[in-house]
Amino acid sequence: MHDRRDDGTSPFAEELERLLRKRGLSWRRLSDLIGYTPSWLSKIKHGAPPSAELARKCDQVLEADGQLIALAASTSGPVRLAQLPAAAATFVGRDAELTELTEILAFAGDPGSPQTIAIDGPPGAGKTALALRVAHAVVEHYSDGQLYVDLRGYSPDAQPRIVDEVLEEFLTALGVQIDVIPAGLDARAKLYRSVLADRRVLVVLDNAADSQQLQPLMPASSGCGVVVTSRKRITGIEMRGDSRITLGPMAEEESITLLRKVIGADRTAAEPDAVRGLAERCGHLPLALRIAAERVATHPHHSVSLLVEELDTEEQRLDGLSTDDSLAVKTVFSWSYRDLSADAARMFRLIGLHSGSHLSTGAAAALADQPLARARRLLDRLTAVHLLEGMGNDRYRMHDLLRVYAAEQAAEEEPDAERTLALRRMVDWYLHNVYAANHALAPQRHDPVLDKSEFAIDVADFDYDSALEWCEIEMSNIVMATRTANAVGEHVPCWKLPAGSFNYLHLRKRWSLWVASHEVGVEGARLAKDPYGESWVLNNLAHAYRELRRLDEAIAAYEKSLAIRTEIGDQVGLAWTLTGLGNAGFDQARFDVAAEHFERALAMFRGVGDRHGEGIALANLGDAIRSQRQFDRAVTVLEQALDLFQDIEDRYGEGYTLVKLGDTYSELKRPAEALNFFQRALAIRRELGDRWGEGETLHKQGLALYDSGQPEQASECLRGAVAIFDELGDPRAADLKEILAAAHK
Repeated sequence: MHDRRDDGTSPFAEELERLLRKRGLSWRRLSDLIGYTPSWLSKIKHGAPPSAELARKCDQVLEADGQLIALAASTSGPVRLAQLPAAAATFVGRDAELTELTEILAFAGDPGSPQTIAIDGPPGAGKTALALRVAHAVVEHYSDGQLYVDLRGYSPDAQPRIVDEVLEEFLTALGVQIDVIPAGLDARAKLYRSVLADRRVLVVLDNAADSQQLQPLMPASSGCGVVVTSRKRITGIEMRGDSRITLGPMAEEESITLLRKVIGADRTAAEPDAVRGLAERCGHLPLALRIAAERVATHPHHSVSLLVEELDTEEQRLDGLSTDDSLAVKTVFSWSYRDLSADAARMFRLIGLHSGSHLSTGAAAALADQPLARARRLLDRLTAVHLLEGMGNDRYRMHDLLRVYAAEQAAEEEPDAERTLALRRMVDWYLHNVYAANHALAPQRHDPVLDKSEFAIDVADFDYDSALEWCEIEMSNIVMATRTANAVGEHVPCWKLPAGSFNYLHLRKRWSLWVASHEVGVEGARLAKDPYGESWVLNNLAHAYRELRRLDEAIAAYEKSLAIRTEIGDQVGLAWTLTGLGNAGFDQARFDVAAEHFERALAMFRGVGDRHGEGIALANLGDAIRSQRQFDRAVTVLEQALDLFQDIEDRYGEGYTLVKLGDTYSELKRPAEALNFFQRALAIRRELGDRWGEGETLHKQGLALYDSGQPEQASECLRGAVAIFDELGDPRAADLKEILAAAHK
């Protein structure tokens, strides 16, 4: 709900007024600077909710460092967040630390500073487990919810989380529309602090590398709390001295309690000295204790003392090889690893090559060259002995230390050629599945040609919903696979992976992943000496830049793609790049330039006989002509597009064009005809399962119903559009919520 004062103003309007006075500007001058009419700004001044675009322009002109965007984001009410992973069910001990840290976080920090605690210690000491236990214990003190991120500061692939990307994820979770999030670390950090200024949010920053990674993610509000974990003592962030805890090995009795939970009270009581010796040989580290306890539990007919003797032997074997301080942990890893069957051991070491944050059964099956059912059984075996952790939904994750150990075993036991082959199979699995999923999301779009896989990989049979879910889960791994493809010399798959992800990225607006994957893809295409691929990926990258309002970069990328496609004679590609340049012209309100580009694209599509492209060009051209207020001519061109799509039975193109005809008739003040076009478009888009298109059509239909004096039906349409855009993560949802709120005042 919009936070409106009794006198009709709002926090946004008050801050805007203050900034105007500070800079000696009038509301009328602001109107000139941001391109909004004085009458519209008068509504804002008297409490109407600002749109995200208006807030962004005011923030930019008045140099508000995100404060106005933050206030605009808060007009729909605070967002309740619940990002904390579940706390470990087998958590044992650490009572003193748990009590101390919980008490600190239960109170507000000093003015301008969040209440912060930091937990450091060696790998395997249970830092994350303690942090999550503390965080769950204090959630009631943070009424606006929790944010969580694994910063992967010590990931084996040396790829910690990029702070820019984390800030984007946090800001969208906090309700900031994606299209107003600025580019650049400093700008995003300022906006993040502004959004959190009046909220009580607990932020858990797990596995941090250093203070440089942490600083931009620190709130500046005393109402917020921060929990940091790291392998080394973090300096450079403000906190009380008693808020830092170094987590070492567990106390002996805590270790024995943990072992007793797994191996049972009877065996613990029967061999107390052996159990105590087992705890000692595990270095009293929770990770090692859990793995060792599971191995003892799986050998119920062996005495604990006999198993401890085996562990002693293994420790002696590794002692001369160890070059770090994790001998106890590595000894337990090795002990359990050597107890695996040959197939399970091979699966374990090969999945150590997967550097993503989580692993699916399909990717594991590709790495190990196993059928899906067999791979799942092997993964479940590894999970049972705590060498892997199940996440549900056919996904798993591995502790950083275990992944390092697994990769070490792969390097020792698998020839270079076998490791490379395993990674090539994994890349191919991601490539063919991302193509299949993206085709299900938008079958009318064409992808670069994909040859049949040389490997026996499993490709899912996706429908729209399962494709969307798969892409949501796997997109970060697709970026990882893109980098891996480049590293193993698979440069063509390197560019085809991001190219094949376009439909999902465009739908969900996953900007950071979109840009990151395509920038690597451009490099891959260049290494492959494949100008066709380079131009394709550049065109996609330009599209992302354009939607991020980085127009200069977008146009530069479009022009580079245009030059390559001109040189290689790719007429179809040229036509699509001209379409992109036309859209960029729209963004600059240069509708004559846009129309010129669309006309050139139209001629090229006709020249190569691409009738789908011809129809899209006609529809875009008609829209550009409409924007120049040549309504009769626009109707003629749009009707040509509609006839063409009907002739080739292209239902997607029909819906695309009908919406533009509806827009044109709305501007002609012929609402009945406009509503007829929107209704026809809606039926087609629902028939096709085009969820984004359905949302767009409901949006336009709702506005037309308002104009024709049918507010109840209009609100119903807009609520339907909001539901779809919320589902898809599209920023239009927030705009429509503001319209609905204003309509019901």
